Formats: sequence, structure tokens, C-alpha cells
Amino acid sequence: MSGSRLDPWVDAYAQRAHGMAASEIRALFAVASRPEVVSLAGGMPFVQALNLDTMADTVQRVISERGAQALQYGSGQGDVRLREQILDVMEPVGVTAHPDDIVVTTGSQMALDLVTRVFCDPGDVVLVEAPSYVGALGVFASYQCDVVHVPMDGEGLVPAALEASIAAVRASGRRVKMIYTIPSFHNPAGVTQGAQRRAENLQIAQRAGVLVLEDDPYGLLGFDGEAPRAMRADDENGVIYLGSFSKTIASGLRVGWAVAPHGVREKLVLAAESAVLCPSNFSQLTVSEYLATQPWREQIKIFQELYRERRDALLESMESLLPAGTTWTTPSGGFYSWVTLPNGLDSKAMLPRALAALVAYVPGTGFYVDGSGRHNLRLSYCYPEPDRIREGVRRLASVVRAELDLTTTFGTSSGLHEPAGSGIPAPNLH
Repeated sequence: MSGSRLDPWVDAYAQRAHGMAASEIRALFAVASRPEVVSLAGGMPFVQALNLDTMADTVQRVISERGAQALQYGSGQGDVRLREQILDVMEPVGVTAHPDDIVVTTGSQMALDLVTRVFCDPGDVVLVEAPSYVGALGVFASYQCDVVHVPMDGEGLVPAALEASIAAVRASGRRVKMIYTIPSFHNPAGVTQGAQRRAENLQIAQRAGVLVLEDDPYGLLGFDGEAPRAMRADDENGVIYLGSFSKTIASGLRVGWAVAPHGVREKLVLAAESAVLCPSNFSQLTVSEYLATQPWREQIKIFQELYRERRDALLESMESLLPAGTTWTTPSGGFYSWVTLPNGLDSKAMLPRALAALVAYVPGTGFYVDGSGRHNLRLSYCYPEPDRIREGVRRLASVVRAELDLTTTFGTSSGLHEPAGSGIPAPNLH
């Protein structure tokens, strides 16, 4: 051990620790949280839309009526009453199960970690959408998985590309352990797989004998019509379904869940017990009491309308302010729109100038493992008020126009000269 090193323990770390790195979103938080910055970066739910007095009453009842249980250790699988209530929460997306099929976790991020720990050895391949959720990419990296991106279009994961990717990985002698997908209101792409597309991708996975890991934190937050039917609703044995209360109640409660086949469920419980012994009884009982005593379906409708208004503010301001050649997705739910910059502008190189202009976004590179996405960025509309969103897009537009002027004058240093379309077509998602 050398005392001259910045980190004297670097040679002692496990091999898997060397693949761990801070996400580009985390790196932005210190700057984007400043009040003068309009942050279109983080996907924080607007918890202020909750009746906080009601939440305080809910917590008080939990402590006064069930305090001894709430403040004690609990089951590694999660509270039985809450697992029964989760069945009602999943009913709109068509997922049916027995309460014993559910494992409650500390947010669905923990469920994602547990599934990866149970299934993946170093070098196993996980197929993910291009782009994909940055938190999932971090989990896969920490377990030394090989991530292979599968192309998307305006309707999500492309079936032909999925089938070809499975074949190519197997031809190389590697094992495909699972397909990770966010089919409803995708993070970061903002697109949704239609019923036919889901059926095609599910059939491909079934024929290939590959597990599907379906991540569905936004499924109840659609803006039009019924919630999309989950893939798990059509395959109880081949799909593990992840859900969360972070977006439909409050992220600070950190309560999520996984629905898995019986054998897998037991492995997840064992993995959860080794990690945390049990999820927080206090958080679980708070969620359970809220579901039992409050009009949670009406609260979800409030969230839907609030996020629809903010989505509209984002889309309208992008349409009127961003320069020609910029394209973006039109989300029908969730928190995000995926933007493709004109003339191959580099979103990562542009970020410091955007922050200087007091607007924040997430560069597209954070959602890939191979350096792709430099000409993309993710905009989140869930947290700022509509007028702040419009101001943020105004600031962003000025930065993009300045970058275009520099490119015209000096050329681009990024080497990206991909043509961009006009209007709002389905974007190029690699």
C-alpha cells in the first residue's frame, strides 16, 4: 500500500469494483440543484402534489397504532398486507399474481440489483434498449455483465434487431441471460411499445428461452386512455416484473417490488435478506396505510394531469424555440423526452455552456455503455413548473443556436456529422 496514492486501497478492491463509476446524472446534481439553474435533468417526481397534511396524518396513525411493528425488523419478503395491496395496484396493467409471488424491496432499484445478482455471472450478456436507464447500466456494470444495446425506433425495442442480437451474441459463444426493457413511457427515450410490438418481442424471448426483466415505474402515469398492458400479464414464467411507489406516491419512501416465478422469488428473498435483512417496516406500513385509507387512484389522476401539463409546456416550447433540424420524442406518459440535436452537435461538450446559461439536461452518453448518444440529450419535465420549463427551453435554445454558429464558423470537434430530420419524426435512436 503506497501512501503517495490518492486512494491507497486501489489495489485491494475486488475486480468488480473497478467497473463502478458515478452516473452523469449524479455528477450534475450539485450544479443542477442550484435555485438559479432550470434543471431539466433529474427525474424527481413532484411530491408537492401530495396532500402533505394527509401524509403526516398517515404517518402518525402508523406510529400510534402500529408503532411497535413499524419500528421493528420484518419479513425479508415484505409485509403481507402490502403485498396483497400491490395486487390491486398492478390490476390496471393486467398483472395478476399471488401475494407470495411478490418480493418487496427498497425501491425497484434494489429489485433490479437482486435479479442481476441472482442470474448473472461475470461476462454474461444483458440485452438492453439503446438508449437505456442509467441506473440499470450501473447495476449491470457492478456485476461485470456485458451489456449489448439493441436498436429502438419510435415504438421502442425493434423485434428484428432483438432477434438478430440474440443470435449474434450466441454465435460469439456468449450467454444471453436476460432482456432488460422499459416498455411503458421509456426512460430516457419517452417512447412506448404498442401491444403488437410487445407481443412480438415477448415471442422472440420465449422462442430463445431468454428471461425478460420488465421495469415499469411509469406504467400508471399515462396521459391518454388505459394503462399499457404489461408484458408480465401475458407470460408469468418468462417475465420478472418490477414496480415502484416512487412515482405514484413518493420516492423518499423507497418502496418497490418484484413479481417473479416461484423458484426465482425464493432466490430473490434470500438475496434480499443477505443484503438488508428486510425492507423498512416503517416505509412499508406507511405505504400500506396510505393505500388503505386514501384515494390513491385519484391522486394518480392528479399526477397524470400535472405531468401532462408539463409535458405540453415542454413540447410547445421546443416546437417554437429550438432551431430547425432538432427532433424529439412525444411521450404519452412518464417523465422524459429524448432530443436529437441538429448537425451532429455534441451534447456532452455543450453541457458546460448550458450550465453557464443556467439550464441543465442529461447528455445522451449517460444512457449507453459504448460512448454513443453524443448528439442526444434527455429532458425531464416532471419537476419544474410549466413557466420554468419554458424558460429552461428558451435558455437551451440559445445555447444550441450558439453551438450551431460555432459549428458553421469553425466546424465541429466531435466528429459527429449525422444528418437530422425536420419536424418531429421518430428520432434516430441507434
